[in-house]
Amino acid sequence: MEKVKIGITTGDINSISLEVILKALNNESLLQYVIPIIYGNIKVTSYHKNIVNLANLSIYVLNNGEKPKNNRINLVNCWNDNVNINLGRPSPDGGKYAQLALDYAIEDLLNNEIDAMVTGPIHKHSMKMAGFKHLGHTTYLKEKSGVSDCLMMLVHDKLKVGLVTDHIPLKEVAATITKENIISKINILENSLIRDFGIEKPNIAVLGLNPHAGEEGMLGSEEEEIIRPAIIECKKNGKFVSGPYPADSFFGSRLISKFDGILSMYHDQGLTGFKTLCFNSGINYTAGLGFVRTSPDHGTAFDIAGQNLADPKSMLQAIYKAKDIIFERWGYTEARKDILKKKPKLSEELSE
Repeated sequence: MEKVKIGITTGDINSISLEVILKALNNESLLQYVIPIIYGNIKVTSYHKNIVNLANLSIYVLNNGEKPKNNRINLVNCWNDNVNINLGRPSPDGGKYAQLALDYAIEDLLNNEIDAMVTGPIHKHSMKMAGFKHLGHTTYLKEKSGVSDCLMMLVHDKLKVGLVTDHIPLKEVAATITKENIISKINILENSLIRDFGIEKPNIAVLGLNPHAGEEGMLGSEEEEIIRPAIIECKKNGKFVSGPYPADSFFGSRLISKFDGILSMYHDQGLTGFKTLCFNSGINYTAGLGFVRTSPDHGTAFDIAGQNLADPKSMLQAIYKAKDIIFERWGYTEARKDILKKKPKLSEELSE
């Protein structure tokens, strides 16, 4: 079986990011399926390795141009500076080196040196102090990938939630909810459910924006004027999509089991339901990019950084899910090749 080469970015060096990365990689069975490559710095990584009492965890530092070693945890040294680590505190260095590791991994991803990327948590204020102009990974990866749109998804084996809007202030959400935007997100969600998760004909639920999904216009007009028309257009194009459903009751209802994917209007609407049901066992996935990127579904957790208290479960799930999606894509590509081989040429179809 071919192994998946997965790049793992170091995230914020002052956070729990390297703690959960190292704990997740301290798993012999993982190396049966994955060749992991940490993008960061060996000194900083060793500092965190000592905190989590993993002195026997072996890490192989790759030389320039060297291919990653099988059955080893590999590391790409993205910088050689001496860095001051300030555990639990935002700092310009935390943002600077998080972006440096991220950029190294993206370059290797775009050059097919790695198959997928798992990003360690970053801190938005640290990134801003370092001059990072984006609100998070998603928009930066969209820009680097060169796609016109992408979709932030929270993924669990039994629940997949996409967001129409993600990291924007709540007061800006309503203005961003447009028919075109919703249709674009539905398209990306459906394509991802098919290609990345192997669901042949996905059934998608769309949530409303207002309380009680607008109560037929009494509590807001977006459902009737924007969301429902978008759903109707998608249905006309052959998609299995329905709604808008009231968000307050949806995640606790039996309806949830009938759908393969859920499209939420804004960040806390989707993530509150998801994390209530799947906390620490789900992952973040960016659908619609030209490459595979996952991350744990938690942040930097500065309050417990350096205390060896962080749970690596979501990071481990992010690594495994990146592997699963790559395997699914490889199978999808091969299946499509088989279909095209069996499909008669146009000349043969015309002669029948």
